[in-house]
Amino acid sequence: QLPLVESGGGLVQPGGSLRLSCAAPGFSLDDYAIGWFRQGPGKEREWVSCSTNGFSTRYADSVKGRFTILRDNAKKTVNLQMNNLKPEDTGVYYCAGRSGGVCLQHRTLYDHWGQGTQVTVSS
Repeated sequence: QLPLVESGGGLVQPGGSLRLSCAAPGFSLDDYAIGWFRQGPGKEREWVSCSTNGFSTRYADSVKGRFTILRDNAKKTVNLQMNNLKPEDTGVYYCAGRSGGVCLQHRTLYDHWGQGTQVTVSS
């Protein structure tokens, strides 16, 4: 079992920035792909971004150019830098891990989940 803990959510105005952190205290991330998902009010959980164990990155079209995923295996963290936030980015953000290191977009393909952190973008 890979314990994942998210932090860094909060309330921000449109156009603002937040940095989310996903930590795996005491566990190596070397063999895992780590993805970020979000679930907006009344919506299904959707894939946002992913980092492979080879440090390749992927982004959903809706966040490309605004979000950056940053992986640090030594610190056992995968952060999501979110810039130019929009109201439609509002939701609970989850990080998730899957063994094997390959990024995939469907949530059922991830075995390990954090508890989520709330992001609200509103004026």
